[in-house]
Amino acid sequence: MYKSFKKLADFIVALGILILIFPIAVFISFLLVIDHKGNPFFIQIRVGYKEKMFKIIKFKTMNEKKNIDNKLLEDQSRLTRVGKFIRKTSLDEIPQLLNVIMGQMSIIGPRPLLPEYLSLYNKKQRKRHDVMPGITGLAQISGRNKITWQEKFELDIEYINNQNFLLDFKILIKTIGKVALAKEINSKNNLSMEPFNGKN
Repeated sequence: MYKSFKKLADFIVALGILILIFPIAVFISFLLVIDHKGNPFFIQIRVGYKEKMFKIIKFKTMNEKKNIDNKLLEDQSRLTRVGKFIRKTSLDEIPQLLNVIMGQMSIIGPRPLLPEYLSLYNKKQRKRHDVMPGITGLAQISGRNKITWQEKFELDIEYINNQNFLLDFKILIKTIGKVALAKEINSKNNLSMEPFNGKN
């Protein structure tokens, strides 16, 4: 019953937030169009509910600069000044409200990951696709990119096994607090989390 209520609540909340912050979203888009001299959005295929693929939408925070071998530079070298601020304040997540409105994501749930990780999951880890992926989740309020992949998956399964209104409310409140303080955004050594290899 809660899952049906949650889907409706996700739609209403996402639409309401998007309407309220629409001027901010437009302003950020304008800044990024100038910053990147083009498309302000980062769109990537991710794995969603029941392992169905969808296109996640985020504000673009890094440029496409490459080295002499035509390979993208490290994340830190490609992060723009505007992008750094947007990522630090988590404003890059705003477009995912569209994913929620389209029924591809929830406000709260395990973060949707890349398709290439599918073949690396064990049976327990694949359970993360038994619920709708979220913009934020138990792993995000427990360390985000500062915890290991194994810790993330354990927290994902813990959420799935204990999903309820009070847990979702707790995660939402803690997310707001962490975003306000810009805490636990990156891993210890890198701007982004290390790729999952089935072991780490």
